[in-house]
Amino acid sequence: MLGNKSKLLILILTFFAILIGVKFYPLVNNKPTAVVVVKDLETQYWELVKAGAEKGFRDFGIKGKVVAPRFEDVESQKELLKGVLNEKPDLLIVSPLNSEVVPALEKFNMNNIPVLLLDTDDAWGNKTAFIGTNNIELGRMGGMLLASQLQPGNEVALISGDFTHSISGDRVIGAKHSLKAAGIKIATETSNLPNDSKDVKDVMEKILLDYPQIKGVFADTDIKALGVIEALGEHNLNIPVIGADGINEMIELIEEGMLSGTVAQNPYDMGYISVEVAMKVLSGETVERNIDTGVDIIIKGNATQRLAFQRELLR
Repeated sequence: MLGNKSKLLILILTFFAILIGVKFYPLVNNKPTAVVVVKDLETQYWELVKAGAEKGFRDFGIKGKVVAPRFEDVESQKELLKGVLNEKPDLLIVSPLNSEVVPALEKFNMNNIPVLLLDTDDAWGNKTAFIGTNNIELGRMGGMLLASQLQPGNEVALISGDFTHSISGDRVIGAKHSLKAAGIKIATETSNLPNDSKDVKDVMEKILLDYPQIKGVFADTDIKALGVIEALGEHNLNIPVIGADGINEMIELIEEGMLSGTVAQNPYDMGYISVEVAMKVLSGETVERNIDTGVDIIIKGNATQRLAFQRELLR
């Protein structure tokens, strides 16, 4: 049996252990907070960004969440950001719909809340960093991939969204550079299309009537590319189509042999790296102003692995 002195010593040690635990418990559990505001959570692309960010929250010990406006418009995103500001997070990660959102971001800056831009860059001077794709490089690689399947002198169609938007505009600039360098002619260019496969299908059917000589198509997103592919199928045409983003439907077509390849962003990496950068900023580290998350070329050889990875994330 323990003596009285031993019992007293155990009681004293137990008391101090409890005291130390109580004292440091708030410090251990006082995780930094971050909110990721994306454009929507209805498409695969943003679901993958969310999956990457949430893995980052777990790995880097950040209390965070990923949210999106109810509607994909500027006013809805501004209203959401207003609510996020009221929560007073330690850091904001946001994919702005356009420059009209910047005044809402300035309010975070005024409250000493660092702001990281994700996926969509802006010239706003008070951003801490941009994490995303070099879209000129993505377009350049897409143009090269398309040109590699054609002959000099062949004609192609370009299909894009709002050309004044940095993402669409940069992708088209990059694609044009590669196509022209390879001697590929641009027969027609259609811009300002919504990111909707049905609308693009209707436009593509008209292009096929007006420009039956085209031998390929570059679209600035995979969703638009899928609309192009649907129109081609109805006309029994098999010509190369290059999109972007790397969503599952496009990769499935490559795996099935219906497409030779496409170019893809890395949305999962984008979400994960943005949280990694957030942790560095919150720890007082200096980070690069522009962080490129890279572009992949997906072909038959790597389509299966990429598809399995993304399907697992989206389950």
